[in-house]
Amino acid sequence: MESMIESFANKNILVIRATGFLGKIFVEKILRVQPNIKKLYLLIRASDSNSAMHRLHSEVIGKDLFRVIKRKHGTHFHALISEKVIPVAGDMAMENLGVTDMELLNEMRRQVDIVVNSAANTNFDERYDVAFAINTLGVEHVSSFVNECTNIKLVLHVSTAYVVGEKSGIIMETPFKMSETLNGKNDLNINEEKKMIQERHRQLVVDKANEEAISSYMKDFGIQRAKLHGWPNTYTLTKAMGEMLLLEGRRKDVPFVILRPTIITSTYKEPFPGWIEGTSNLNLILQKTIDSFSVAYGKARTSTFLGDPSKALDLFPADMVINAMLVAIVVHLNKPYSRTIYHVGSSMSNPLPISRLTNYICDYFAKYPLINRQGNPIRPPNTYTMLSSMSSFNIYMTIRYMIPLKVVKYANIVLLGAFNAWYFNADREIKVIQRFADLYKPYVLINMIFDDTNLNKLLCIYKESFKDGMETFSFDTKSIDWEDYFMNIHFPGLVKHVLSRP
Repeated sequence: MESMIESFANKNILVIRATGFLGKIFVEKILRVQPNIKKLYLLIRASDSNSAMHRLHSEVIGKDLFRVIKRKHGTHFHALISEKVIPVAGDMAMENLGVTDMELLNEMRRQVDIVVNSAANTNFDERYDVAFAINTLGVEHVSSFVNECTNIKLVLHVSTAYVVGEKSGIIMETPFKMSETLNGKNDLNINEEKKMIQERHRQLVVDKANEEAISSYMKDFGIQRAKLHGWPNTYTLTKAMGEMLLLEGRRKDVPFVILRPTIITSTYKEPFPGWIEGTSNLNLILQKTIDSFSVAYGKARTSTFLGDPSKALDLFPADMVINAMLVAIVVHLNKPYSRTIYHVGSSMSNPLPISRLTNYICDYFAKYPLINRQGNPIRPPNTYTMLSSMSSFNIYMTIRYMIPLKVVKYANIVLLGAFNAWYFNADREIKVIQRFADLYKPYVLINMIFDDTNLNKLLCIYKESFKDGMETFSFDTKSIDWEDYFMNIHFPGLVKHVLSRP
């Protein structure tokens, strides 16, 4: 029986994108359970060391997430950070990870034992050039860095379970082959994709397109390329290509682990229940999770949900994702030639039907209503409508919005543009809703069951081989009571850490 915690003593770990949601939780957990780690190198997108240090303090250790470890170490907390944590100014979208301090770069090449890459651009309809730079080329740059490391023992890459696109049924934990497509119709040539992105961008500049036009074109181009090859959106296509490059360019003597989480939700227990990333741009976080529906209902903005009631939503609390990452690191350390993929999801072991989740949403906001700006409780509708197909969604949108909008359009013409502002704003909002539904339909309408055989094997190894106690690194979703989790942990956390922000 070994100790998981002791396995991280005197290790040097490079964490790529420590300012991200998972990155923060990973850093906090390591420092809390194993302060005797040697060094944590945190790659932070910044122009220089001062900017990196500022982002470390304002976006990572300054968060409420770190209150438990701050209480534990008291006045010695900042000394711990100063001794163990090294913010590294860089950008993984660039060669050498964008690190211009050659002395520090060479130090990392000599010292780093473990690389954890949790970086991703997760906007489903991001500009193709932006998503490609981070999710695809960024992974290639990580591989290049690893190939130059002299002490490297393991690379852990966080991908997404949804690289499988719109497949239904049971989906196995299998890797992609280079150039593989989901529809089998086209060979996916990553170099050609790169050239096309560069050429399209160059032509737009030559044509003197403004930044807004370039952004709009590149977003549409990404969706077009994704659908050509069988993926539903730019995010999943670029993440899949990143996996291909990682496995193609990997060192055979270094174990590679790919974690594919599903929908990551607020912390279940550690460092405390219900923590979820707050952000100054509320829409960014709500667009990525089921919380968009919850908030819209809680604010009485909708009583309609898009989703198959019987479909199992696949959720995994963030702290359990981190525990799975840490256990996978220790189990695979110093095991050359291994490449293992883990689905970090719950649809196989503890499925949650959408119908149950919508009931939780309605029950919670009826019991604990949100408060409007006037200080009065917001009373959401007593009932809700479930649209279980895109055809029913389109009918609903036509009757509820499109026909009334056409009436306003003709009235606006007759009245010489009296309703111009209202009409164009409503038209824009309807298009946003339609685009949102199109992007998210695979995750609420297609019944994907992610096989978690490898993850359960990992859990068994942890139970049988380590003596830290199950609570320390637990990631067994079968232990979760979803009703208790949402009513007493997730929704209160969402209200406190996200909706309460100005």
